[in-house]
Amino acid sequence: MTFAQTARDWLSGFADEMAARLREAVGIESPSDDPASLHRFADWLLEEGRAVPGADAALLPDPAGPAVRIALPGEGRPVLVLAHFDTVWPLGTLARRPVRLEDGRLFGPGAYDMKAGLVQALYALRALAELRADGRGDAPRPPVTLLATSDEEVGSHRSRRLIEEEARRSRAVLVAEPAVGPEGRLKIWRKGVGGFLVRVRGRAAHAGGDHELGRNAIEELARHVIALQALTDYARGTTVNVGVVRGGTRSNVVPDFAEAEVDFRVASPEEGERLVSRVRGLAPTAEGFTLEVTGGLNRPPLEERMTRPLFALAVEVGAELGLALAGEGSGGGSDGNFTAALGVPTLDGLGAVGDGAHADHEHVALAAMPERAALLAGLVVRIGERLA
Repeated sequence: MTFAQTARDWLSGFADEMAARLREAVGIESPSDDPASLHRFADWLLEEGRAVPGADAALLPDPAGPAVRIALPGEGRPVLVLAHFDTVWPLGTLARRPVRLEDGRLFGPGAYDMKAGLVQALYALRALAELRADGRGDAPRPPVTLLATSDEEVGSHRSRRLIEEEARRSRAVLVAEPAVGPEGRLKIWRKGVGGFLVRVRGRAAHAGGDHELGRNAIEELARHVIALQALTDYARGTTVNVGVVRGGTRSNVVPDFAEAEVDFRVASPEEGERLVSRVRGLAPTAEGFTLEVTGGLNRPPLEERMTRPLFALAVEVGAELGLALAGEGSGGGSDGNFTAALGVPTLDGLGAVGDGAHADHEHVALAAMPERAALLAGLVVRIGERLA
């Protein structure tokens, strides 16, 4: 029997406990923009980490939102498991949409993205620690570091340096973000993600008496909105979306200011450079206007070449568990984008099976949780055997 199979059999006895821990985790609301809530969740996670035999659990404080590092010793260079505990849901969502169980699924804000993946990672660590301790896990095992951050949903601006520091010390990175579909497909590539803020200045004037003296910033911005939207190129895997527009004060005033928030996604670093250069090169289309563009690429693409070695190992481990694992890409980014860009082998989508990320029907398939935890634990051991 392989380690993954042993771990699955052992973890199946904790299915109800894992579901209870997930209910607890979802019950602690943790929106990205509420530091007090993030600290409450971090305290809960710290205690859970301290319950893993032999692990060193530490709170990495930050006034705006902490991180938690749980390190399990082993042999050689570590494997880094990435997770986040911030969610997109504002405080009070639970009052409107409380946690509920229905047909073996747990519904609740943040359950799928990605508190179930975090719970699974904790139990994978327990399996790695306890099965080794009682003699059933005699395969060589690398050290494992579980790093859980609190600003992934808003760009990981605070935590990026910490994530990259941990990744540089690691032989591989496993990302406990949600899997895709009921089959639990892994994410073998992700697009790069970025954004721009485009600001236009014109000249205010009375819309009736001095209309000809004004320079309408909204009109000028509109021309750039059309140009930006036209940069979408599905053949290249590039999308540009002007999602927010602001400007003007009153309808009887020629507006002297307007701005737009722009999201963009690219499939390759080269395309990211091309697009950023193109947008940064925007210039006013007429006299009397100034234009300012800020922003750029936030998350570099997670390229498939960086996932192939780990995906092959995951397919092997999955087969031992009776899982026919497949891979697919995602237009969204994760913290794995950062680690892959450093040249560290990275695999994403090792978290929960379910559906509804960022949606009211968000839920997790509870029956899959022990199996997914076993997959993660088994993959750590296989990495220890195959990757230096």
